Amino acid sequence: MPEPIAAQPFRRAVVALSGHPNGTRLVRLAASIAKPYKADLIGVHVVEVDWSMPLDEDVAGRSEEIQQVLDLAEGTAEQAGVKLESVLLQARDVGAALVDEAIEREADLLVVGLAYRTKFGGDFAIGRTIPYVLKNAPCAVWVVREPIQEESE
Repeated sequence: MPEPIAAQPFRRAVVALSGHPNGTRLVRLAASIAKPYKADLIGVHVVEVDWSMPLDEDVAGRSEEIQQVLDLAEGTAEQAGVKLESVLLQARDVGAALVDEAIEREADLLVVGLAYRTKFGGDFAIGRTIPYVLKNAPCAVWVVREPIQEESE
């Protein structure tokens, strides 16, 4: 009996690029799943602009570090045989910007990374971006948490 053909997991995915080392893992994962289906990948890096600064001030455009985040994501996708369109946004809130971009791009998947961090006292910390995205994204959301580092490292 032939194997059933799996449904396409997504047509277009927005991948959040934070500049954290886990970002390469996100892009590789999304690219490996997108490739056989020829799905679109949009890598989005959001620079959060403090309320004390005008939102239209070019905070991100002058940063070499930010350009490296976008270049690394594009290169990682290219190595996996997939094209990734990179987008740089400035916003007051990262979560809201990611959700808005997913809506604007009609994405059916939003991929976000989660660093393994603990708060003072040792409790696992999830931050505020991921809860916002999980609550407000109109599409599927994949949260990819980095592995827990060994204590000896």
